[in-house]
Amino acid sequence: MYEKTYPSKRFTLTLAFLQKHITTSETIFDLGVPNPFSKIMEENGYTVINTKGEDLDNDQSALQNETYNVFTGFEIFEHLLNPYTVLENVKCDKLLLSIPLRLWFSPAYKSKTDKWDRHYHEFEDWQLDWLLEKTGWKIIDRQKFTHPVKKLGFRPLLRYFTPRYYMVYAIKEKRE
Repeated sequence: MYEKTYPSKRFTLTLAFLQKHITTSETIFDLGVPNPFSKIMEENGYTVINTKGEDLDNDQSALQNETYNVFTGFEIFEHLLNPYTVLENVKCDKLLLSIPLRLWFSPAYKSKTDKWDRHYHEFEDWQLDWLLEKTGWKIIDRQKFTHPVKKLGFRPLLRYFTPRYYMVYAIKEKRE
């Protein structure tokens, strides 16, 4: 998955954010197939359940059938056509999400060889906030960070100053 570049800064910051809000006694349902970060969570004492590769735009049954205390989705919502329905089907009261932010100087990402490796949404922070609000979540904590790359050029220079990722911790609001 990360043959050429391993996102150690992103993984370090994401793990610290997770540890700040979630105890290892809570079971995590991590959206997406097992991946290097779900392995990092397990190595740090978390119990992690992943999806099995089903098309989450059409099938949210795993969200309803598994038992979990925390829902996570790290760099997955941008791949979904319908993240609203996914959030509506989360059955726990805590979530942590992270997304790559839309960069005004870069087009939406589309792999030429992998149909799953495409970004349908290029989020701005307010868009994710609104999506969470509309689906009944209240953001408790948020963090943005940059993702510099070791290349020369105007875009790589901008990546030193422009936030690239946005993480949130939210709880389900009680509806009356």
